Amino acid sequence: MVVRGRSRLSVAVQRRLVEHFVAGTPARVVADLAGIHRNSAILFYRKLREVILARTREAQPFAGEVEVDESYFGGRKKKGPPGRGALGKVPVFGLLKRGGQVHAVMIPNVQGATVMPIIRRRVRPDAIV
Repeated sequence: MVVRGRSRLSVAVQRRLVEHFVAGTPARVVADLAGIHRNSAILFYRKLREVILARTREAQPFAGEVEVDESYFGGRKKKGPPGRGALGKVPVFGLLKRGGQVHAVMIPNVQGATVMPIIRRRVRPDAIV
C-alpha cells in the first residue's frame, strides 16, 4: 500500500516505511534508516494507522466460526496472584475469524456489559462463537 496524492515521499521510501511499520520498528528509527526527517516518518505512521482504522470500521461482521478472548498487555507484573488481577496491565479484547480476520480493541474491563456490545456489533447472529 502506498499513499497517493500529496505525499512528497518517493514510492520506494513509502514501501520501506510500510515494511518497517509492519515489523514494528519505531518511526524515529525508520527515519534514520530511510534518511528522512523524523516528523515525516511519524506522520506517515499516523496516516497508516488512520487507514487501518477506516478499513476496520468498514469491515463486514464476522460469520462462520469466530473465536473470542481477552488478554492483558503492558506494564510489569506486580506481586500477587496471576490472571485477571494483574495490576498495571491493559485488557485487550479480540475476535478471530478462522482464516485470518482479526478485530482487537482495548477495553476498560472484561465484564459482560463491556464485551457483549462489541460481540453484537462485530459478529453476525448466525455465527458460531
